[in-house]
Amino acid sequence: MVKPPVRTKSIGFKVSEEEYRQLEGAAQASRQTLGEWCRDVAMRATSIQQTGPTEQGAGTQTVMAELMALRAILLNVLFKQVNGQKLSAEEMQRLIDRADSDRLAKGQERLKQADGNLTEKP
Repeated sequence: MVKPPVRTKSIGFKVSEEEYRQLEGAAQASRQTLGEWCRDVAMRATSIQQTGPTEQGAGTQTVMAELMALRAILLNVLFKQVNGQKLSAEEMQRLIDRADSDRLAKGQERLKQADGNLTEKP
């Protein structure tokens, strides 16, 4: 079993009573002490800043990929309906297959665009 690193440094900050209750509630919900929870949140924030928003992790990329697939399907279906066309089951399956095939690439592209928009602002 690997021992965790010895922690010898301390960080402190002041919060209001309401902020403390919120922090304490979040820590309890994750079954951690307040100190452990604050450390985890701070370290995750550090990791995100170092890697950038587009590399936040598989969870963010997966959610964005699913949103992009859903968006592609929805827009195609609505376009057909607005033009008075009916969509067969086979056409719907093709839309789903196409959206699924490139959802990750489109999701990553959108995350990079969002990251670019964040870094361009003063």
